[in-house]
Amino acid sequence: MKFTELYDELKSIYGELGKWWPGAREEIIVSAVLTQNTNWQNVEKALVNIRKYCQGDILQCLGKLSEQELSELIRPAGFFNIKAKRLKNLLQWIETYGYDLDKISTLDTENLRKELLSINGIGKETADSIILYAFEKPIFVVDAYTKRIVRRIFDIEYKEYDESRKLFEETFTKDVKLYQEFHGLIVEHAKALCRTKPLCEQCPIADCLYKSQKSKSGE
Repeated sequence: MKFTELYDELKSIYGELGKWWPGAREEIIVSAVLTQNTNWQNVEKALVNIRKYCQGDILQCLGKLSEQELSELIRPAGFFNIKAKRLKNLLQWIETYGYDLDKISTLDTENLRKELLSINGIGKETADSIILYAFEKPIFVVDAYTKRIVRRIFDIEYKEYDESRKLFEETFTKDVKLYQEFHGLIVEHAKALCRTKPLCEQCPIADCLYKSQKSKSGE
């Protein structure tokens, strides 16, 4: 299988996913931090706490809390003290724009990414998730699932995050909806079949280098 065929192959397996990351953009911004080093079920529990506590604009609501208060609210997401500090830093940056997400959205992708990456605790994956899903600008999100899928199917592995990102952006049309769905398809496949211990015998992708090598070795 050619790399250019990956999107259609995954879509044929999992169907239309649309915008994979759930929630309004305010929730996406928050959950992009909360999802670090945990599963979505834990993130959702933290979001439930936030929704119960905050009425109206959750970003302004959370921005008024101390780190300690914030950490208690997001406790279900794990690593809550670290995430509270990172989220607080992000909220302080948003506050410089008067919590006006439309104003932030006027930044071009490059400058928005630069500003997000200047925030202590916001790395490339988190920044790109916010850019793609909350501000709906075309940048591809590379996570551990993406690296695993590309490494196993195509035997392609880059040390640098942006090399992996550019592999997608230089191969596929820069399209927000495509990138959102494509990233979601990769995550779904990694969770369902291409796990840490892959279920190759159940995987419908025939043209996979990892599966082929595994078969030849008799594993």
